[in-house]
Amino acid sequence: MSEVPTLINDLALILIVAGAVTILFKKLKQPLVLGYIMAGFIVSPHMPYTMSVIDNTDIKTWADIGVMFLLFSLGLDFSFKKIVKMGISPVITTLTIIFAMMTLGIVVGHAFDWKRMDCIFLGGMLAMSSTTIIYKAFSDMGLRQQKFAGPVMSVLILEDVLAIVMMVMLSALASGANPDGGEMIGSVMKIGFFLVLWFVVGIFAVPLFLRATRKFINNETLLVVSLGLCCLMAVISTKVGFSSAFGAFVMGSILAETIEAGKIEKLVAPVKDLFGAIFFVSVGMLVNLNIIIEYAVPIGVLVLTILVGQAVFGTFGFLIGGQSLKSAMRCGFSMAQIGEFSFIIASLGLSLKVTGEFLYPVVVAVSVITTFLTPYMIRASVPCYGVLERRLPKTWIRALNNITLSHPSSAPKGNWHSLIAQMARITIVYSILSIATIAVMFSFVLPFVCRMMPHMHWWANGICEVLTILFIAPFLRAMVMKKNHSEEFKALWGESRMNRLPLLVTIFVRLIIASAFVFYICNYLTRFTNALMLTVAVAVVFIMILSRRLKKQSILMERLFVQNLRSRDIEQQVLGLKKPLYEGHLLDRDIHISDIDVPENSTWAGHGLAELRLSNRFGVHVSSILRGHQRINIPGGDAIIFPGDRLQVIGSDSQLAAVQAAIDGDIVPEDPNIEKREMRLSQIVIDRHSPFVGKTLPETGIRNQYDCMVVGREDGKENLSMVSATYRMKLGDIIWIVGEEEAIQHLTEANKGAKRQ
Repeated sequence: MSEVPTLINDLALILIVAGAVTILFKKLKQPLVLGYIMAGFIVSPHMPYTMSVIDNTDIKTWADIGVMFLLFSLGLDFSFKKIVKMGISPVITTLTIIFAMMTLGIVVGHAFDWKRMDCIFLGGMLAMSSTTIIYKAFSDMGLRQQKFAGPVMSVLILEDVLAIVMMVMLSALASGANPDGGEMIGSVMKIGFFLVLWFVVGIFAVPLFLRATRKFINNETLLVVSLGLCCLMAVISTKVGFSSAFGAFVMGSILAETIEAGKIEKLVAPVKDLFGAIFFVSVGMLVNLNIIIEYAVPIGVLVLTILVGQAVFGTFGFLIGGQSLKSAMRCGFSMAQIGEFSFIIASLGLSLKVTGEFLYPVVVAVSVITTFLTPYMIRASVPCYGVLERRLPKTWIRALNNITLSHPSSAPKGNWHSLIAQMARITIVYSILSIATIAVMFSFVLPFVCRMMPHMHWWANGICEVLTILFIAPFLRAMVMKKNHSEEFKALWGESRMNRLPLLVTIFVRLIIASAFVFYICNYLTRFTNALMLTVAVAVVFIMILSRRLKKQSILMERLFVQNLRSRDIEQQVLGLKKPLYEGHLLDRDIHISDIDVPENSTWAGHGLAELRLSNRFGVHVSSILRGHQRINIPGGDAIIFPGDRLQVIGSDSQLAAVQAAIDGDIVPEDPNIEKREMRLSQIVIDRHSPFVGKTLPETGIRNQYDCMVVGREDGKENLSMVSATYRMKLGDIIWIVGEEEAIQHLTEANKGAKRQ
């Protein structure tokens, strides 16, 4: 008999211990993430009194997959489009928090006389709040529907994106290089280049593929395809120098714009939960009790640094990002912990052998403590605001509410501002697509053509040159001609003669950029004079501009891209799932609209809105009920609530929290004796002692009194005969009944009761 592989033994141990510990933590109403980390500590080699994991390498691989799927799910839930819509505020907040917390981390590290690289990596770890822990805490505490949760999640996503830049810079520092401002800008530009490229190509190609195969894809296939795309982007991301987790996040954000996003999120959730649990368990396995005892003082100082630093600098960051003081404090206090990206940065330091072995377990210990304190910090934000409101002068409170570097204006932007911004965006996007196409053609197609035509080098170069220009032609034409006939362009042209020369300059600059692409291709693959190549490049671009076929192609491509980008919004509008436009125009800034789901086992189900009295009890208003593909706007008091309904409710944060708490508490409890509720099929014989002789089915009380159901009467044939409501029981009838075991027993005893008497 073959032995079970070591990996199976380790997984069995991890999952059993994690299951037991998380059940305990669930009962104690603590975050499950903390339970996973505690389970990892129990099964780690550093715990001498319990069974330990044998092969750490395989578990590390599974943990890496867990990080990848965690960020993939995060991308599905919060796309880039949402961040773009929020404007500059999250960027200001994120940069403020990262700079302040990195500085604090470096200062604390130097205070303990740690090595330079330990201090720098520590600063990077302290700057990264935990997206997973905060998201989970918001869900467990019923705060996801509150207004302050949106800005927090926006900042967390930006932190995760900027963590990639940080990891690039830390890797350069670890290799002995001293990156200057130019190299840092180069790293940021590299990330921006690939983000735009992947997002544009992904939005164009992925929804197109899913739309073409929609009728062939079921849930199983969609899960496999989605995880396949996630892993593909993770591989591509590592090939260009980024992490696999970053690539998974990008693919999640691409799929978030598709119609299938909601279904993919539900299908991926179990996979994410499994591998995510293994990741957090693997983190707990690195906790070394001896190191924690030895570094108890630094751990305590770091915990205080995070709690106080995020409470102060996090609040300040959200303040200058445009939030009110109360909202800023709730946001800042929520971010007082470190998590998954801090672990990734710590792993980077260990793998590069530039940080001490003590740093990882210290950071894990700090993460465990701050994770445990996260719910208490979130709850403490409102009382702390109350203290400030009572102690500080009202003029100070008003001044703090007005400290902001983000000033959204409702005034319309000028024509010049709008036109230049759109032209710049179009030029950048199409330049990136052209560069990517040229790179693919020169790296893969050109060598292939040369191998196919070994003795015809110039012909091979010529073929590749023509193909490359043809592929980028729609991009170059759109770059030059797009927005030349827009309303802004026409308005500026007719407004003043002074505007005409600058407008012509915008066309000329884009013409030069397009010609430069063609010139580079021709100059790379041929050896004619530069003057001739420049003339050819300009001529080719003019041919592109005059080509009606290229014009049609570029318009169709752009329309298809916009349709793909808006496909989920269109679906939500059609199905009535998108929040109404008036949400942003509610007069009281503390009033907003939120979605509240009715659980399947809710006691609210089957009751009308008038019976529930939500307005009287909580002060909220139900504006709509979403039920499947049906939307019931302005429901009346007689509108019945069904299980699975989604209620769009208008109210303040406190009112909405009270409604969420009520609906979470008003549920039908699980049956503790579920095993005794099994339905059985049995029979009773109607003899002369039976109390049912001569009675009709309603008169016997078999259904109402004994909770059983008569399914038929045996009459000597193979099939049972139906028993009608008017049929009177006769001697010798054999009646077949269905019911729970206890109910059948009571009925049987009642049928024999007259005989015993």
